[in-house]
Amino acid sequence: MTSWQALSDEAARWRDAGRTADLWWRDDDAADVDPALDRLLAIHRDTAAPLALAVVPARATAALAQRLAGEPGIDVLQHGYAHMNHAAPPDKKIELGLQRPAMIVLGELGTGWMALERLFAAQALPVMVPPWNRIAEILVLTLPEIGYRGLSTFGPRKRAQPVRGFRQVNTHVDLIDWKAGGGFVGEEAALAVLVEALGRSRSGDGEPIGLLSHHLAMDGGAWDFLRSVLEATKTTQGLCVRAARELFAS
Repeated sequence: MTSWQALSDEAARWRDAGRTADLWWRDDDAADVDPALDRLLAIHRDTAAPLALAVVPARATAALAQRLAGEPGIDVLQHGYAHMNHAAPPDKKIELGLQRPAMIVLGELGTGWMALERLFAAQALPVMVPPWNRIAEILVLTLPEIGYRGLSTFGPRKRAQPVRGFRQVNTHVDLIDWKAGGGFVGEEAALAVLVEALGRSRSGDGEPIGLLSHHLAMDGGAWDFLRSVLEATKTTQGLCVRAARELFAS
């Protein structure tokens, strides 16, 4: 059985149960216009797949805002503040940790949100995407108090609402093999993770399954797969790519 056939078979299981699996697409580390962004937006237009773009507020440019303004179907999420590591080696990289006073971290996030609102207006959603997908638990509990309505990290979520009225929608399929130094993780590996995540969602709470791309770090294989998998969702009954604003409002 090919991996693509395994995906088709999993979609059939959703259909047989009278259900549709929710997928979504998040791309991280956006800050400015460049050829990689143009390539990303071309795939977004060609596949008609809604795109959630995680933008670094401290680096975001007016040129990026102008470029996205004419692109329907794009939601802007907040990617931390400056995407700056505050952990000391050998600890894992983290920006939204407890290495600094929480009030300083939260103050930066508030400043970042105001910048996104100013630049991207209605395209911006008050949803936090922590750099490196890491955030201290105490900060998660505080985010709703300062106006955020959602969180997105990586891997199966523990619960749909970490705090009442505050929704978590994660990504699960990273196209980059970071542990091997970058480059595409490979078609077989990516599809295997996707099929496994869909099966877990089907037998669980129906958690939306997220594809995670990084337009600034992808090689040709990753770009080809991204286009192929998004095209496949258009013709595979039982799968639907949803917009971030729909998932975080549901």
